[in-house]
Amino acid sequence: MQKTLSDFLPNEAISLVDTILSNDKLFVKIKNERKTKHGDYRELPNGKHQITINSNLNPYRFLITLIHEIAHFEAYENYGRTIKPHGKEWKKTFQYLMLPFLRPSIFPNELLPLLAKHFKNPKASSDTDTQLALALKLFDEGKPKTYVFEVPLGYNFKLYNGRVFKKGQLRRKRIECVEVKTGKLYLFNPNAEVEIIDA
Repeated sequence: MQKTLSDFLPNEAISLVDTILSNDKLFVKIKNERKTKHGDYRELPNGKHQITINSNLNPYRFLITLIHEIAHFEAYENYGRTIKPHGKEWKKTFQYLMLPFLRPSIFPNELLPLLAKHFKNPKASSDTDTQLALALKLFDEGKPKTYVFEVPLGYNFKLYNGRVFKKGQLRRKRIECVEVKTGKLYLFNPNAEVEIIDA
């Protein structure tokens, strides 16, 4: 059975999203999971505009990602192509578009305070807002995930791509981890999803 855009959204958000998309004439494409991004926006060579969103996102993250990408389109349309992708014009547009969705009929009560805080100054990715990212992950389907911050100090863990790292110390907001194979030091977002491989 072919899934439609409305199958991925919270029910109460569907009509609001339809209104925005009918005004903007954007084409939304649902993609298989991409580990490096939840979604993206681009202008196609034929002059049309396309948003892609990962199919594996829970309805709340899907909605936030969709509005994030619509905000790129609207910011470029309103302010021109020379603006920064996640600059003040995009932030202002994202806040404006997201405001009608921030209500209990769309988002669970436990997410609303975190969303209100996040949208005071939205980041380029909701994943960089650790509190919000972890709260959103509670609504993901499937087996529970392990995050870097949960890995004991000195333990090895594996990423989705098979690379193995040893967990080090917290450095301000990021965690130092050394790639076992190369000895190179990397800084990890605390809520990066990993698999512990030490017993």
